[in-house]
Amino acid sequence: MLKVSIQIKKYRDSMGLSQEQLAEKVYVSRQTVSNWETGKNYPDIHSLLVLSTLFNVSLDQLIKGDFEMMKEEIREMEVKKLNHCGTILGILMIAIVVSAIPLAAWLGRYGFIPWGGIVIAAFFFARKAEKLKKDNNVYTYKEIVAFTEGKRLDELETQQEKGKRPYQRILLALASGAIALIVCGAEAWFLLR
Repeated sequence: MLKVSIQIKKYRDSMGLSQEQLAEKVYVSRQTVSNWETGKNYPDIHSLLVLSTLFNVSLDQLIKGDFEMMKEEIREMEVKKLNHCGTILGILMIAIVVSAIPLAAWLGRYGFIPWGGIVIAAFFFARKAEKLKKDNNVYTYKEIVAFTEGKRLDELETQQEKGKRPYQRILLALASGAIALIVCGAEAWFLLR
């Protein structure tokens, strides 16, 4: 149940108001108040402001627990997005490596067209994953694993991981170059045979 629903009921009861009386003061129907108190609906911002004034409490007091819950839900959505992008990117990277030679054998020079489409899709999802990592300030493997498990690194671990970031970029560039060299070499070998 949402904390704000508990708060509304608590403050309404402490003021000795019925749902009908509260509804009149907040300019909504009794059913709306009932839905707020049962957690079926969430009050809009205008209603929250009127309720906080009526109950003589800060808006923060009225919704504090729900704010933390909303932050957690947003973080979980970010984790799901990152996992989704990572899965698709992994599949596309495998498809790039595995499909190059069969497409060239089957379609000849025209095999580069569908292969290029796979590469472009992989770049798109790689960029999307990088944006998600940047938005959530996770770059190293340890930071990504902690993020996807719903944890945060302590300050010392965070500083250690930040120190690794430049080296990981260099290794990533070298690995990408090696993969490209292997794929292009295999393509050239196959086409020149």
